[in-house]
Amino acid sequence: MRNQTAIFSASDGEANLTTDIVKKRKVVEHVSLLKAKEDLSEEQEKDMLDFLYTVQYQMRGIVAISLGRVSDENTENYTHAIYMRFQKKEDLARFYDNPFYLRVLREHVMPYCHEIINVDYESEVEDDILPIFRKGEEFNFGLEFILLIEFSKNALSGPAEDALDAFGELITEFPSLIVQATKGSTINVGTTAYTHASVIRFRSSDAFDIFISSAEYKKIWSSKFQPIIEKSLHAPYSVDPVGTELM
Repeated sequence: MRNQTAIFSASDGEANLTTDIVKKRKVVEHVSLLKAKEDLSEEQEKDMLDFLYTVQYQMRGIVAISLGRVSDENTENYTHAIYMRFQKKEDLARFYDNPFYLRVLREHVMPYCHEIINVDYESEVEDDILPIFRKGEEFNFGLEFILLIEFSKNALSGPAEDALDAFGELITEFPSLIVQATKGSTINVGTTAYTHASVIRFRSSDAFDIFISSAEYKKIWSSKFQPIIEKSLHAPYSVDPVGTELM
C-alpha cells in the first residue's frame, strides 16, 4: 500500500511534509498488561521482565519488543506492560501457542502476577528496515505509551474512525516529540472489551508530558473521543537501554 505521508527525519527531528509516495507495510502489534502482586520484590520483577524479554530470541516472528513498569496510575491498576511487533497474524498465532512462551508465563510471570490481558491490532509502518524493526539509536530509549480504547457500538462505523484520523494527524504535528506511532482496531474480538489500540514511542518522558498536556491533544480527546468511548486505559512506561536496570 502506498500513501502520502509526513516523513520523519531522525537526524534533525523534523517532519518534512512531502508529496512523495511512501511505501507502507502492515505489521501486527501485540500488547500485554500485567497486574503484579503487591509484595513483588525487585529481584522477582527483574526475573519476570528478563524472561519476557528473551522470548524474542527463542521464537521466530517477533521483530521488536519493549517492556517495563507502568509509570502512571491507570483505571485498571495494571503495573507492567509488554509490547511486541509481529510481521504477520500467523506469527502472532504461533506465538500464543509456543511452548517456550507458555513456560515463561507459567514459571516466571503468573507466580508474580494475578492478572494479564492481551490486545492485538494490525497497523502500518514505513516499509524500511529501521522503522519496521524499530532499530537505531532513537529506539534504544524514551517512553512507550500504550492507549487502549473501547468505543461505544453506535460510534464504530463513523465517529470512531474520524476520532482516530484526527489523532493520527495530530501525531504528525509533533515529530520532535514522537519517534513512531501505530493505531488500529483490535483483532482479538471476544477476548477483550477494547475495540482499538495505539502504541506511541516518545523520545523522552518530557516529550510525553509535553504532548499529553498540549492544548491540541486535550481538545481532540475532549471533543472527539470522550463523547463516544465507554472506557480507555493509558499505560506509559520508560524504555531503558538493554543491560541497565530492569532489562
